[in-house]
Amino acid sequence: MDFEKARFNMVEQQVRPWDVLDSRVLEVIGEIPRENFVPDEYKTLAYADARIPLGSYENHPCTMANPVIEGRILQVLDIQEDDLILEIGTGSGYLTACLAKLGRHVDSVDINEDLTAMAEKNLQALGITNVNLATGDASKTWDQKRNYDVIVISAAMASIPDSYKNLLKPGGRLFVVTGEAPVMTAHLVTRTDEHQWQVEDIFETSIEPMIEAVEQKFIF
Repeated sequence: MDFEKARFNMVEQQVRPWDVLDSRVLEVIGEIPRENFVPDEYKTLAYADARIPLGSYENHPCTMANPVIEGRILQVLDIQEDDLILEIGTGSGYLTACLAKLGRHVDSVDINEDLTAMAEKNLQALGITNVNLATGDASKTWDQKRNYDVIVISAAMASIPDSYKNLLKPGGRLFVVTGEAPVMTAHLVTRTDEHQWQVEDIFETSIEPMIEAVEQKFIF
């Protein structure tokens, strides 16, 4: 399979037509070899408009999002070169890699230690070093010593969590999906000042719900 051609076609036939027009986002998606972040048995689907299985955690399926959703996430967050980013749900590390290419540094957390190990291997193979990975339940309390310009939550939640809103710097942006399948809503939350946030509904979608487990703490 010609992965380079498939990557070009994904950008031009899937991502761009879904109103992803930011040149930096399109360049990053066009550069990063998505097939490197897909399990071997699904490599031929790396550039298909489909979720890709990444295994499971305590009988909950773990999947890689459709390319068009990842493109929209990257565009709506308007990531700047000096941004500090928090990602909840590392998966295989593909979106992590895109975030790292666009911003200054990424802290990324996944509940599944197998996925954390997979992501670490995938990122190292591409020489992406401006990322810290951790394994833990991000829906619980952890020792947090920094605030972020950008936060990405890649699993659906019942509502927009105040805990993550409060981690945003003034002017910071949060992407989160709320609701229940089959219809969920993606939101962009912007912290306008110390005590106010603006919420914008971006698009309808359906993704895996957030997995909760025994409380763990981790430090970046």
